[in-house]
Amino acid sequence: MGSGGEGRDRLSFQPMDDRYALFDLDQTLLPHDTQALLCNFVLRREGWRRVYLLWFVPCLPLAAVRLLSLRTMKRLFFSYLVGMRRETLEAHVAAFLKSDFAASLYPAVVAELESNRAEGRVLILNSASPEFYLKGIAAKLGFDHYLGTDLEIPGVMPFLPVITGPNNKHGAKVVAMIDRGLIPEDAIMLADSWAYSDSSADLPLLELVENAVMIHPGAKLAAVGAEHGWRTMTPARPYAGKWSGRLAACAQACGLYRVPVGENA
Repeated sequence: MGSGGEGRDRLSFQPMDDRYALFDLDQTLLPHDTQALLCNFVLRREGWRRVYLLWFVPCLPLAAVRLLSLRTMKRLFFSYLVGMRRETLEAHVAAFLKSDFAASLYPAVVAELESNRAEGRVLILNSASPEFYLKGIAAKLGFDHYLGTDLEIPGVMPFLPVITGPNNKHGAKVVAMIDRGLIPEDAIMLADSWAYSDSSADLPLLELVENAVMIHPGAKLAAVGAEHGWRTMTPARPYAGKWSGRLAACAQACGLYRVPVGENA
């Protein structure tokens, strides 16, 4: 699993094809925040780790008024892994990908992934999630490359894991693809290429391609998408609306969420 360096080496090759399919992860390939879903999986097996809520929850108001950055909050969130050995974490991730993650995928969006694969596009998973589990997701779904936030995974997890480099969000996603030689440095519009996301934070990614697809877009993204004529997908979700989704994420952060087998089948 390592600290992400292995992923960077794998991502250094220049694609031979100039047609791409770019996919966000959370709320795009599945209806959840994968960070919270993995947390839920671990807490249901090691319940004592809920102790992290004692310091994480009081920090949420500070993050809401931007006194704490998203980067800091991500480090605080992953403090639930404190003291865990790397091999234990790897085992949790492997089991998670076979169970809760696999059960939560949107079949319709996975079908889009397969369609792009059949048409010969370079498949890139580009997410703000940590690379330590994106590697397994990319392998499971057959992506050619993956990019995420580099959260270091030492032999034993510290209280505040170190993030090396930027939080892979907003325009950082495009910069990361350029820096790793995946797309041309002077790319303005990737012809015959597709991008998929649920979030207006991914406008730099969506506006980079000829064809963009919005997954359950919010008002801001929907408005921009309407101007561009982008396609919208609304696959079935295991909750109704934004607030119900947030309640599900809160339950996951507490290890209280149960993922039905094939919940989006």
